[in-house]
Amino acid sequence: MVDDDPAKRSRAGGDQSPDKGLAQYSASELQQIRDEFTSGKMPLCPRCSVAMSRREIGGGSFGLGYARQRDWLICGKCRRSAIFDVHRGTRT
Repeated sequence: MVDDDPAKRSRAGGDQSPDKGLAQYSASELQQIRDEFTSGKMPLCPRCSVAMSRREIGGGSFGLGYARQRDWLICGKCRRSAIFDVHRGTRT
């Protein structure tokens, strides 16, 4: 008996999608998102090609000496996300 339920195949490691079921973006995908965002464009999700939405994360951490300003970019389709420190240009 063969089970053709795609949800069960995915859980069993049989998912053959291009991202191989990985939940996080790869380093090259994060770099692509960062490059698009810092050039002033709203980036597209490297996995879905859907425009990502932006949420600002404000506030500071006590003892850092500066208030962090971070941007959280979220794909509305696959729900993956990336957070960047705006001033430092780094992933946090």
